[in-house]
Amino acid sequence: MVVLTGALAHQAGTAIADTSLQQVMLVGNNWDGTADVIHSSGDFAKVGRINLIPDKDDRLLEISLNPAHLAVFVGIRETVGQGHDQYVDDMYTTPDGASIVVSRPSFGDVASIDTATGKVKWRFEVSGYRADHMAVSRDGTRVAVSASLGNVVHVLDIRTGKELGHFATGDKPHENVFTEDGKIWNVSIGNVETNLDAPWEDFTKGDRHITIVDANTFQQIKTIDMRKRLDAFGRTDLSNAVRPLAFSPDESRIYFQVSFFNGFLEYDVAADKILRVKELPKNPATSDDRTTFVNDSRHHGLSMDPTGAKLCVAGTMDNYATIVDRTTLQQGPLVTASAPYWATVSGDGKACIISESGANQVTAIDFATGAKITSVPVGQHPQRVRLANLPTGWTAPTA
Repeated sequence: MVVLTGALAHQAGTAIADTSLQQVMLVGNNWDGTADVIHSSGDFAKVGRINLIPDKDDRLLEISLNPAHLAVFVGIRETVGQGHDQYVDDMYTTPDGASIVVSRPSFGDVASIDTATGKVKWRFEVSGYRADHMAVSRDGTRVAVSASLGNVVHVLDIRTGKELGHFATGDKPHENVFTEDGKIWNVSIGNVETNLDAPWEDFTKGDRHITIVDANTFQQIKTIDMRKRLDAFGRTDLSNAVRPLAFSPDESRIYFQVSFFNGFLEYDVAADKILRVKELPKNPATSDDRTTFVNDSRHHGLSMDPTGAKLCVAGTMDNYATIVDRTTLQQGPLVTASAPYWATVSGDGKACIISESGANQVTAIDFATGAKITSVPVGQHPQRVRLANLPTGWTAPTA
């Protein structure tokens, strides 16, 4: 069973054997620097909130004394941050639930936060001063983080923060995935922070491709530029900047979104070709002006239920989410949502959870019916949502 949203996500629908741990969901509030902890299924009620930037004052002082980092810090705020500092991009818990490991874009680091005390255990500064999407290995012991300005992925020991290795990527590495066959897939999305978004300006976006490496040696196995595959499929109009993606349970197919497009594509891994495309409805109220799309993403957020039968799509700029039948590609009801920015799978595998970055809430949608289940208020600008383990009876640190 594989749903590629982290080490715990492929266990969706199964119970945690260790009774000292409870399965929860972490909702990263990017502009607040916090994570809300909610139930991973059922009522999705809030359990607590933890501060993921307890060292904020120290970091801001440090940045103010480093002209290069200060320039990046301000640049993040004025471009991809939409006028806000980006404090929480991605996060996972250690296998014992003792720490939350978080990538913090504006601080240019990955930090381990003690879930009992709320204090920093370790920090790792990434290349180029901006940390982005992460992924955790299937055994939960390693975390891969994209250094989006360094064009590199660092792989760290999740307990100690020690770098185990790294590998080069295309421009602006984004999502990472550990696969069952011992590889890491990274997708680079290019320069999404500019307004050079017209098709004829595509050359300014940089080198965008998928990098596949051995998860143990970090040696490159293959690169895939979707430009040739899209052209062969007859979609020369689509960007080759791969955004969120989801593997089928047997890892034979990939479903992925691309910049500026309201829909997704299906890719055959073995045959190395695109098989199908699904275009989803446009919201009549959404402008087609590409420069108004947040970081080039018209739709951003994609997940698959554990059976591989249904896909959940976040239609970010079109303000909805929908469940799509994987066989027929027929979409279900369009569930109204405010700038949904991520989609993942509940702990029992029955629901899709989207982060509504424009409404400061997360919403659960039933995979079976496509209907909304509930919404839960969270912090400011929620983005990544991840399954996690915390100690049973956990309460937020008071410090």
